[in-house]
Amino acid sequence: MTQLDVRPQVADTVSGAAEGDVRGKGLGKGSVGLVGSAVIGISTVAPVYCLTSTLGSTAGEVGLQMPAVFLAGFLPMLLVAFAYRELNKAVPDCGTSFTWTVKAFGPRVGWMCGWGLVIATIIVLSNLAGVATSYFWLLAGEITNNPSISALDDDKLVHIATCLTLIAAATAISYRGMTATKGVQYALVGLQLAVLGLFVAMAFQKASAGSFDTGLDFSWQWMNPFAVESMAAFTAGLSLSIFMYWGWDACLATNEETTGSAKTPGRASLIAMVVLVGSYLATGVAAQMVVGSGASGLGLGNPETSDNVFAALAGPVMGPLLGILLFVAVLASATASLQTTFIPVARTVLAMSTYEALPSSYARVHPRFKTPGRATVMAGVATGVFYTVMTLVSENVLTDTIFALGLMICFYYSLTAFACAWYFRGELRRSARDLFFKGVFPVLGGLLLAAVFLKTLIDMWNPSYGSGSTVLGVGSVFVIGVGLLALGLVIMFVTERRSPAFFRGQVLTKSTPALVVED
Repeated sequence: MTQLDVRPQVADTVSGAAEGDVRGKGLGKGSVGLVGSAVIGISTVAPVYCLTSTLGSTAGEVGLQMPAVFLAGFLPMLLVAFAYRELNKAVPDCGTSFTWTVKAFGPRVGWMCGWGLVIATIIVLSNLAGVATSYFWLLAGEITNNPSISALDDDKLVHIATCLTLIAAATAISYRGMTATKGVQYALVGLQLAVLGLFVAMAFQKASAGSFDTGLDFSWQWMNPFAVESMAAFTAGLSLSIFMYWGWDACLATNEETTGSAKTPGRASLIAMVVLVGSYLATGVAAQMVVGSGASGLGLGNPETSDNVFAALAGPVMGPLLGILLFVAVLASATASLQTTFIPVARTVLAMSTYEALPSSYARVHPRFKTPGRATVMAGVATGVFYTVMTLVSENVLTDTIFALGLMICFYYSLTAFACAWYFRGELRRSARDLFFKGVFPVLGGLLLAAVFLKTLIDMWNPSYGSGSTVLGVGSVFVIGVGLLALGLVIMFVTERRSPAFFRGQVLTKSTPALVVED
């Protein structure tokens, strides 16, 4: 009897599991296992850094519903993670979102998706470097008990020089390959999760003892997203929450270097997501119970401390000695993420160059370290230049650039989710599993992120969004966000004139899984 088996045709170019026109890159195969891949995903997200920088802002937007918003932000990310897993099984290519959206929607949409990932990563890298620099000098001042050392971070030239040094160090480690990266990450991720667990335990202890007047008793109402006062507040909180999960897809960017490249990265991303949501919920609940979410004193919503909650809570919750560990954990979190965040941007640039969507010079892989050496160095240089220019121009511009980051994240995540459903559209009726994991879940995740993208775009028009700066009466966050996407279009059109073969679909073709007829 003849039956149709709808499966991707297999080629031997990328670990034996990719579409025929997908090319191998020469990366070091088998360098990372399941645990190592999950650790890279967690490290790139930087949970301790994300918590100290967004706990207060989220509480300021949604009040006691902060844990509910953390759950709400987890949902679209989980749905999109299913899309990444299914696409990686069919096409395990380090270009991830770029490669997959090209296969689904064609070269121009794919190029812009790749641009969204690259520019979002450069913004995050610059911010991580800035946070790591600030905590370096803050920690030095705490250890020496010398406020003048902490104050060195306020010296713009010292701050920039330290920041550039950290970027150079992170670039060098990433340049040396996944083995060096993995060893550093086990230590840094283990440290930050252990300290975070200690903070949560001590916060619960202080809350039960009623150590602070603003402390609260736990309520299940905190888990109700419908209790948020307004849709604008919910959207703002959700945008912050989505940022807190960004980076887990670094697990997929190492797929060509992972043992079991078709399945291991997808599993690792789901493990990373579970660890992250558990950490966020435990910390959010513990922090609200111990100090509340109000706008005064140690309350999480206090605007004077909301941009760096752990700096305010370290001493009161953990004591002066153990509190230093929390500073160390934030520094470790930002430093670890700074190093691993080079992975997705360098490998996306490598893939785009391999498929002739960028200059061929970035397709070079180091013969010894088996890494995209030139692409990694380019990412480091771009990060250093971006941060230096933004810092010298205006602190407000730097802040608004970070606010515009959510736009980029929603842009390329939602495109990837829709690409999954479209790429596998011929398989959706084959089984219930295919329908939900390749169709329904990715589309729902894409729609949720697209809605946040549109709502954020509308809100950004208001000058009060972000730092409050304006350009011709329009909010500077809107100008930066839309301007960066428009810049991508300009670069794409210039690239198309210099490398027409990719944009004609002659290098990486738009396709769907082939129908294989078996007797």
